[in-house]
Amino acid sequence: MEVDTSQFRNGLKLILDGQPFTMIYFQHVKPGKGGAFVRTKVKNLLNGKVLERNFRSGERVTLADIEERQMQYLYLDGENLVFMDQESFDQLPFSAEIVGDARKFLKENTEVEVLFWNDRPINVDLPSFVELEVSQCDPGVKGDTASGATKPATLETGAVVNVPLFIKEGDILRIDTRIEEYVDRVR
Repeated sequence: MEVDTSQFRNGLKLILDGQPFTMIYFQHVKPGKGGAFVRTKVKNLLNGKVLERNFRSGERVTLADIEERQMQYLYLDGENLVFMDQESFDQLPFSAEIVGDARKFLKENTEVEVLFWNDRPINVDLPSFVELEVSQCDPGVKGDTASGATKPATLETGAVVNVPLFIKEGDILRIDTRIEEYVDRVR
């Protein structure tokens, strides 16, 4: 299926140079001279690279056959991470390469959104916030706390984030997975 530039919107999934992309920005431009065009930024769904691309007004592009499925992370099986489809209950192993950086914040039973292109998984989207326990953390050093001093803390998944000095082992923290930072202490 194809769409023209008048149907562009953020989040549109399309095929460029044989690869799936998602549109993250678009702007219709009407210069004083020459024809109108659409300036876009698109993100490659396979490798995460962002490209700037211009399209002539009225140009047509092919939509990507992208399917989004709710899945649940079950367990690590050697090098593969096993996920379960929430509708069919099929269990699918994904390579660590497909999961990518999301692996740092994945704990068992976490629900994620998985993008499939041509019936193969290409991307795992974590929830925006996850709650994880601190497994290892040095005691805070007393002293200059006026500047918002932080220390590294290792979470139950192995990820390391900077946290305020009052955080201790066993605390449950809310982490923003989009920027990979501490948000607040849950308990």
